[in-house]
Amino acid sequence: MSDLAKDAWRKYLIQLQAHPLRTKAITAGVLAGCSDAIAQKISGVKRIQFRRLLLLMLYGLAYGGPFGHFFHKLMDAIFKGKKGNSTVARKVLLEQLTSSPWNNFLFMSYYGLVVEGRPWKLVKQKVGKDFPTIQLTAWKFWPVVGWVNYQYVPLQFRVLFSSFVASCWSIFLNLKARSPAIKNA
Repeated sequence: MSDLAKDAWRKYLIQLQAHPLRTKAITAGVLAGCSDAIAQKISGVKRIQFRRLLLLMLYGLAYGGPFGHFFHKLMDAIFKGKKGNSTVARKVLLEQLTSSPWNNFLFMSYYGLVVEGRPWKLVKQKVGKDFPTIQLTAWKFWPVVGWVNYQYVPLQFRVLFSSFVASCWSIFLNLKARSPAIKNA
C-alpha cells in the first residue's frame, strides 16, 4: 500500500474511532453515490444525472450509514458475549427476517417517491410487482455476506464492510427499482 493510502486509512480509522456514526454515514453516502454513478453508466445514460446521484448519496448518508451503525450495535447487544457458529447463524437469520425486507422496501419506495418523483400509487404498484423477486434474490446473496460480516469482521468495521457490499447490491437494486419509462432517459 502506498504511503498516501496508508495515511488516508489511518486518518479514516481515527475518524471512525472518534466519530463512528458520522464516519459511517459519510462512508455510506459516498459509496451510495459511487454505486449510482456505476448503475447510471451500466444503464447507458449519456451524462450522469447529478440530482439522482445526490439524492442517493443523501439516502446513504441519512439512512444507510446510521441504520447500519445502530443495527449492528443492537445485534451486538442482543447476542452479547455469545460466539460460535450457531450465534452467527441466528444473527444472519434475524437480519434476513427483519432488516433485509425493510431495507429493500424502503430503498424501492425512496427511489420511486424521491428520486423519480412518482406518486405513491405508482410506486406501490412497482414495489408490489418487483419486491418479491428482489427479496428472494436478496435472500440468496445477503446471508453469505452476513455470515462473513458476523464471523470475521470486527464490530467497528461491519458497517464499512456491509456498505461496500451494499454499494454493489445497490447497482442491482437501482437498475431494478427504476420505472420502465425512466430506463432509457
